[in-house]
Amino acid sequence: MDLALARLFPQYSRNRLQVWLKTGHVLVDGRQSEGSAMTIGGEKIAIAAPPAADVAAPKAQRMALAIVFEDADLIVVDKPVGLVVHPGAGNPDRTLLNGLLAHAPGLRKVPRAGIVHRLDKDTSGLLVVAKNVTAQMKLAAQLAERSVKRTYLAVVHGEPPASGTVDEPIGRDSRERTRMAVVPSGREARTNYKVLARFEAARSRFALLECRLDTGRTHQIRVHLQHIKCPIVGDTVYRRGARPGLSFPRQALHAAALELAHPRTGKSRRWSAPLPDDMSRLIEKLRHGG
Repeated sequence: MDLALARLFPQYSRNRLQVWLKTGHVLVDGRQSEGSAMTIGGEKIAIAAPPAADVAAPKAQRMALAIVFEDADLIVVDKPVGLVVHPGAGNPDRTLLNGLLAHAPGLRKVPRAGIVHRLDKDTSGLLVVAKNVTAQMKLAAQLAERSVKRTYLAVVHGEPPASGTVDEPIGRDSRERTRMAVVPSGREARTNYKVLARFEAARSRFALLECRLDTGRTHQIRVHLQHIKCPIVGDTVYRRGARPGLSFPRQALHAAALELAHPRTGKSRRWSAPLPDDMSRLIEKLRHGG
């Protein structure tokens, strides 16, 4: 049950849902349930989330946000490099969540200020935010059903095949807990890619890839590309060993397009975001041989 709930409600952690099951804040068919209970399908779930402690309430902080689209249900943001999505250790404020609360104060009534998926601090590009709980639930369901289409652009080292799929489970790296890795006990993860351009520069080979996610695991693209020995340029976490000839101050990864069914109308909507200047300059440099 706890695993099913975590997939249905990704805005809440699995641990939090386990606690709420025990305390009766989550009811299954009107009754209290154990996290270990088996699911059959068709159960009615009711969540009455307890209010968060005031001390944990994030601040609203005004900042410049690149809003690609906004209506009564959604905000689509083009997140810049260097902006953390959620407050956390080392980043207590000045995050995207803080900026969203200042831009749309009503988000305080929505779990995690409506954020349903994340981008790493040094990954740029599109991220969708729900402006109400109903929209958030419907977006979370689309993510669970894998109907949200997310397209990324990445500059990588090496010579990957013209196209392919990396279908390898991802979990916590047992040697370094801050990293993820391909591990047999990990969660299912699948990344599709194709080569858009190849470059030879500084006596090394590089490629520009278009990556499409079928799943949304932490650091998925970075882990999968490292696994096929084509790590992302600038990725110091997943680039093992020296790679000659090119330096870049962050992982060259950009969330370029996002497509989903609008939670109110059900109609398919698609948004795109141009490459940020630093990646454009990197690709131009590679085109000219570095």
